[in-house]
This record gives sequence, structure tokens and C-alpha cells, in this order.
Amino acid sequence: MKLAVIFGGMSTEHDVSVISGTSIIKNLDKSKYEITSIYIDESGIWYEYTKSVEKIEIAKMGEKLEDLRKIDNVFEMLRKQDMIFPVLHGKYGEDGTIQGIFEMLKIPYVGDKVLASSIAMDKVYTKVVMEKAGIQQTRAEYIRRYKDKYICIDKEFNEKICNLDETLKTIELKLKYPMFVKPSNSGSSVGITKAKDIEELKKAIQYASEFDRKILIEQEIEGKEVECAVLGNEEVIASSVGEIKSAEEFYSFDAKYKNEESKIVIPAEITNEQTEKIKKLAIKAFKAIDGNGLARVDFFIENKTGKIYLNEINTMPGFTEISMYSKLFENARNKIL
Repeated sequence: MKLAVIFGGMSTEHDVSVISGTSIIKNLDKSKYEITSIYIDESGIWYEYTKSVEKIEIAKMGEKLEDLRKIDNVFEMLRKQDMIFPVLHGKYGEDGTIQGIFEMLKIPYVGDKVLASSIAMDKVYTKVVMEKAGIQQTRAEYIRRYKDKYICIDKEFNEKICNLDETLKTIELKLKYPMFVKPSNSGSSVGITKAKDIEELKKAIQYASEFDRKILIEQEIEGKEVECAVLGNEEVIASSVGEIKSAEEFYSFDAKYKNEESKIVIPAEITNEQTEKIKKLAIKAFKAIDGNGLARVDFFIENKTGKIYLNEINTMPGFTEISMYSKLFENARNKIL
């Protein structure tokens, strides 16, 4: 089978995607696939990564790739493939845009289709779908940047144009500190800030605005952060449940990829009842967005109540050495064997 693995891309998660892509290529069964390695740089130019797949090594964070040959006709290159594996994280890769290209070209590809990818990438609209599915989530407010002001949006999607001070007051009336401020379309915790008072909230909103015009503000849940991987189409299976133990105040980009003190515990230190409930909720959430192929579904377990809250869905999770998806299924497989 002619298989193209695509990695890199124009999102803030470019470097993580390069690590994930080279990791997948290194571990693919070379006797089954004729592999074409395709790298998209940060400006959107497509290259064939010409390094032999037998000699490829997993990239390091921020490593600049050599052995690149520019692809003059991207569509012609894609049409030569039997299957595409888009190992792209974030905008223009995990949000349904590149999946739309594959659909137009009628080329089979790994992972979620356009609808599921676009919903899961957008934190605001993930909440809309999960609310309809009856899956518990943390309290949140949604605003949108508009020129030098903001649009405050209520639960019925009524809109009101506000200056920043008015926006802050509206949020304070509905949520308690501490809060997390997130760009609606971003992954790997890029652009996320924790705010403990109004001044920090103001700075956090301004910072998140640099990454996306749509901003989600969530009330903090004190508890465990756990993750579950899912695999399949109609018949979906769930992995073991793993727990994140961040070395920092929350699991930021630096905590994930730069702080070696951050730990993952598999299986998570939770009850069997909580484990089974999370696995069922992960499959339900995946099906609610019309998922296909794979995803990693993230949750919180509140310390005081033991209640389970959905955090987000990642339709193309990381495949780095520290990434949870493969480790969760490895643990589940070992249990079965």
C-alpha cells in the first residue's frame, strides 16, 4: 500500500507534529507500506522529506529538517497515494480543513472526517454538542474579539458588543475565580492562561486574543486530570485511563513538553467504577461528534464530589515519546495479553 504520512503544518503545534510524524514513520511496518514522507513548513509550503524511511529518527523539539524537496504539484502527489495519514495537530490539520482536501480528491485517510475534526477543534462548539449529549462539563462563558472590543455571547447565542471592562464584569457575574482562558481553536495548551483575579483575567483575554478571535473562559475544577483513548468507527473500543500529574500549576505547553517533572500514571489512580464510567463517556463523546478512527478524550474528576467533567476531545492526538494515546492502548493491550 502506498501510504503518505503528512506532518508539520502551519499551526502553533508544528514542532509537536514533526515529532509525532517522524515517530509514526519510524514505527510503521516497512514490509506493508511504501511510505512517502510529506512535510508542510510553517508558511504552508509542501515538501517531500527524502530521508530514507529505514534511517529516519524521531525528531527533537524545534529541530529543523533537512533532506527536503519541494513538491510542485501537491494534488498530483496526493493522488498517487492509496492512503493518507495526516499527523497534523491544530489549525489547518486537525480542524477539518485538510480532511476536506482528501474528501474532494476521494483519497482514503486515517482519522476523523471533516465534521468531527472541526467540532472537536473548536472548544466552544464541542461544548454545544456535549451539552446536547448530556455530558457534564465545567461552567464556561464564550466571547469573541471584535476590532478593539468584544462580543459577549449568552447560552442562547444572543450577542452584545462590550468594551473590555464590560466584558470582565459580565464574566465575573457568571463565573468564580480561578478561571482558565483559552483560545477556542488551539491545542497543546497553547495560549491558555490561569486567572485568579480581574487583572489576570484581563491579561489572559488579551493574550488568548493573539491566537484566536473566539475565546472560552472556564471555571476551574480542582481535581485529577485523566485521559482515555478511543479507536474504531461504529464499533469503538476504549483504552485504559491515564492520569496527568503536572509539574506546574496546570498542564501547559511547557509542562507537557519541557518540564521533565510532569508525570503520567497508567492506569490512573481512580476507582474501577470511575474508570468504567470514563471509558463509556469517552466513547459516547466520540460518537456524539460523529467520530471515525481515533481520538483522545480528556476529563477532570472533581476532588470534593468525584464528579466527572469532560474537558476536550483531540482527534489527532500526539504520538511523541511522552504522548498518552499509544501508551494508553499499550497498557490496555498488555492487560488483555
